[in-house]
Amino acid sequence: MSEIVDVEVPTVGESITEVQLGAWIKSEGEWVDSGEDLVEIETEKASVQLPAPAAGFLEGISKQEGDFAEIGELIAKIRVAPKPDSDASASPGSGSATASADSTASADSTASADSTASADSAAGAGSGGSAASFVMPAAQRLLDENGLSASDVPASGPGGRLLKEDVQRYLESGGSKQASKPAQAPPAEKSPGKPAASTGVTAPSKPTSTLMTGAPDRSEEVKPLSMLRRTIASRLVNAQQTAALLTTFNEIDMQPVMSLRKKYKDAFLEKHGVKLGFMSFFAKAAVEALRRFPAVNAEIREDSAIYRNYQDIGVAIGGGKGLVVPIIRNTERLSFAEIEWTIADFAKQATENRLQAEDLIGGTFTISNGGVYGSLLSTPIVNPPQSGILGLHSIQDRPVAIDGKVEIRPMMYVALTYDHRIVDGREAVGFLRTIKEVIEDPARLFLEL
Repeated sequence: MSEIVDVEVPTVGESITEVQLGAWIKSEGEWVDSGEDLVEIETEKASVQLPAPAAGFLEGISKQEGDFAEIGELIAKIRVAPKPDSDASASPGSGSATASADSTASADSTASADSTASADSAAGAGSGGSAASFVMPAAQRLLDENGLSASDVPASGPGGRLLKEDVQRYLESGGSKQASKPAQAPPAEKSPGKPAASTGVTAPSKPTSTLMTGAPDRSEEVKPLSMLRRTIASRLVNAQQTAALLTTFNEIDMQPVMSLRKKYKDAFLEKHGVKLGFMSFFAKAAVEALRRFPAVNAEIREDSAIYRNYQDIGVAIGGGKGLVVPIIRNTERLSFAEIEWTIADFAKQATENRLQAEDLIGGTFTISNGGVYGSLLSTPIVNPPQSGILGLHSIQDRPVAIDGKVEIRPMMYVALTYDHRIVDGREAVGFLRTIKEVIEDPARLFLEL
């Protein structure tokens, strides 16, 4: 008899006793390799993916997307077995659900009427793409949301599997159900008008209405908030209600940093294996500003102010489940390359929903860059119990006065939102002026001025 390995909800962080299941990446009866991602798990702090504890067939899924489960609770089982000869093989106890995937997908495809030949051609095509032999659950959701069929999208996964990334690439390239079937323009109505005697030109036809016909769709869809989204909402409201938040602004001439980056970016990449971005400059500038104005790096705890001699800076990053803020520990001790390595690693993990709860806990200050989304100006909200957050924005060419002359320079607005209970206005303004001074004269970073 085959060995059965339980799939249980793991411990994902201190004080976390319950999680919410996201999408199942693998399907019932599908063979999975040890360490391969099975299901997404959401906590109050992060979204992570649960790997398979053993290689075999996934069986006995007892929790579905949106269900809650306690730490240590059984949510599925794996029947230990070696990898089958074909990806289409099914678990002995799961019937022919997986085995029939090839024929089902092939029926939808017009490439071939033979299911086996269709699966073989998909496997051989690789990244080139062909008809899907099996649609991954995440890909199926995207298909349903966009009104697409599996036969519309070229598959690039192993064994001809249609992956979520295949659908995303198809949508990004402009593909859609509507795009794949060009609409024919309705024939123009014949005008009863008489031809103009003097010109021989027919009188204009009655214009065709472009308004939609039929009753409008006024249906509504109710979707419960995830644990992560509920926690974010609660913390943001709490910050507004408990802290005395105020925002001050300044603007920065980005020309010096842009010139420095352009001059050394290739050498930096060659030596360190990571791109030189703007965030490392602002992280370094923030370290200097936090040293000069320690109240911005402090927090109020009951009736006391806690001042820290270290800077754990959180960097807001867009991830697969939304915005997350992983923490760069002891930023004051890191080099430019180490900061860029850390940010790049966090960004990759966030995209793949692999950030751990400990990556997001703590932090003494936050930097948020709305400029990557085109934001010109904003008032970011402090992440409690922190006392400050620096908001970066898009770089735009603007006319500025330099030495009595008007010049066009790449300018960025910056904003500091701070807790006025512990940070005075003078300190907040001085903090932003320090950021401005360091970025406009980056040599200060190396000379420690």
